[in-house]
Formats: sequence, structure tokens, C-alpha cells
Amino acid sequence: MVTGESRPALRVDVRRPQRADARRNFDALLGAARDAFASKGVDASLEDIARQAGVGIGTLYRNFPHRQDLLNAVYFGEIEELCIAAEEAASLPPWEALTTWLHRFVGYAATKRAIWESLNRETESFKAAREAMYAAGTPLFERAQEAGEARKDVSFDDLLRMVSGLTAAGFVDQAQRDRVLTIALDGVRAHPSA
Repeated sequence: MVTGESRPALRVDVRRPQRADARRNFDALLGAARDAFASKGVDASLEDIARQAGVGIGTLYRNFPHRQDLLNAVYFGEIEELCIAAEEAASLPPWEALTTWLHRFVGYAATKRAIWESLNRETESFKAAREAMYAAGTPLFERAQEAGEARKDVSFDDLLRMVSGLTAAGFVDQAQRDRVLTIALDGVRAHPSA
């Protein structure tokens, strides 16, 4: 299991403020930006993001001087949340732990898709983020395989590509997205021979 102490460090320039009120504003901005970028794309209005976060535009610019700073913070924040979600799911039974984490991965994939073109994927920070995500999710997958609940002929990379591909499709609502994910994961689940 990967824990906060053992997971790869995300070498990024995103620094959360120390004061509690400033941290709340920072986190509110990230949440509002994540929602805005996912629904409106990378050109979402920064003024609307600040308004949705309940802060002034000056607070947004103080934390994120450039739009790219905000995009990077959203992306790396999603990676950090995926790592934390893996830690939290690790205590669940193997298949439940894996699927719980994959449902969180769906949210990450939607955000990533929205901002993908704006990210510099050649940086060491981006590579470290990918490594951290794999280090967080791989043990959950391997545990499900060892428990005989996930197919042995599927790799973790196969699984993430399948789930990422599913998230690219349009869905009527979240219930349909969850249903389709469940159907797809049924193909990954090991079924005892009849």
C-alpha cells in the first residue's frame, strides 16, 4: 500500500497557503476551476471561477498569477486526490477497493480530458504525477488479482486505458456512466469456471 509517506513526491510548484483562511480560498478556487474546466474547457472565465469560489479576482491572481498556473494546480491536485483515494480504499476488500478507486479515477479522467492540451506532458512534474498515480492504483489492482477477483491477463495500464476511453463517451447522466463502468469492469472481474 502506498501511503502519504511512501508515495512518490509530486515535484510541482503548487504551494498551498499556510493560513487557514487562505487555504480555504485556495481549495475553493481549485474546486471551482476543476468544475469550470470540466464543463466549459480551458477557456472558462477566470472571473466566473473566482465568483463560484466566493472570492475576488485578486485572490485568484494572487494564488495563480497565470491561467497555466491554475490549470497545473487543478491537474496536480487531481493526482494528489487519486493518491489519497487509493490510501483510503486500501482497507476495503480487494475488488471493492479497486472499483472504489476507479470510480474516483473517472472524475480525474474527465478533468484531464478537459485540460489535456494545455498541459506540458514533457516536464518532470508531469512524469512524476503519472508515476504517483500508477504507484497509488497498481497495488489495489494487484491485490484484486492476487485475491482471484481480477483477471490475470489484464494489466493495470490496460484497465486505465479502458476506463479512460469510457469516460470520453457522452452519457445521459451520472447513473448511466456508473452503469457502463460497472458493465466494463465485469469484463475485468475474474469469474470462477462454471
